[in-house]
Amino acid sequence: MRLPRLLGYGEEATLVEHLDELRTRIFVSLIAIAVVFAVAFAFHEELIRFLTHPLPEDRRKLITLGVAEPFLTSFKISLMAGIAGAFPIILWQLWSFLAPAVQENLQRKVVGLVALSAGLLAAGIAFGYFIVLPKAVQFLTSYDDELYDIQIRAKDYYSFAIMVLMGVGLVFELPLVVLGLVRLGILSASTLRRNRRLGYFIVCIVAVLLPGIDPVTTILEIIPLLALFEGSIWASVLLEKRLRLAEERDLAEGGLAEEH
Repeated sequence: MRLPRLLGYGEEATLVEHLDELRTRIFVSLIAIAVVFAVAFAFHEELIRFLTHPLPEDRRKLITLGVAEPFLTSFKISLMAGIAGAFPIILWQLWSFLAPAVQENLQRKVVGLVALSAGLLAAGIAFGYFIVLPKAVQFLTSYDDELYDIQIRAKDYYSFAIMVLMGVGLVFELPLVVLGLVRLGILSASTLRRNRRLGYFIVCIVAVLLPGIDPVTTILEIIPLLALFEGSIWASVLLEKRLRLAEERDLAEGGLAEEH
């Protein structure tokens, strides 16, 4: 298999060449997932201990209820790790396929946004792992423990943990969503500032809808959401200022060109 080269902006290719490139890039992404999955499965014990660590010490021995459940649980966690670990390669393959349609002066900006998005996602997952998940499971696994014999099923806990981490990770993408809407002209900094209270209300609703049904998880998700929303407002002010300066510069350069 020959790896496809990155086409330049506007470089022409036949439909067959495009389809062949798409097939190859999908194949490269699947190979990346398989390789990372194999590594994750080889070290799945460490991975499972990592996910189990937020639980209280006396509840880290989880139970399984089916013959195949231990294997399937480890397989599922390793597969999720494979997809997450191969995500940068998948994203790069997608970008390489779409890049020829994007002007060269915008390509670096898109790469920068992708890097920023990956950084925010990593920060969100770290916040979820070290802050949200331990507090949430501490509350949930000790709630009414005098009434119940609380035993935690491995499959259910790992699904809950992964959903919480993914939910908090996506929450941290809020600034990019807001800035994207401002860049497209759908929102403006002045609109965001005038409707701050409505924005806070919407943010709280989003936090309630995120994974994690307990009040501890919800509160811990609301706090960074509010901070990110407020930061997005001020970032949109700076973005509009930069866009305005760039527009004025282009107009000035256009006027000079007409004079000559």
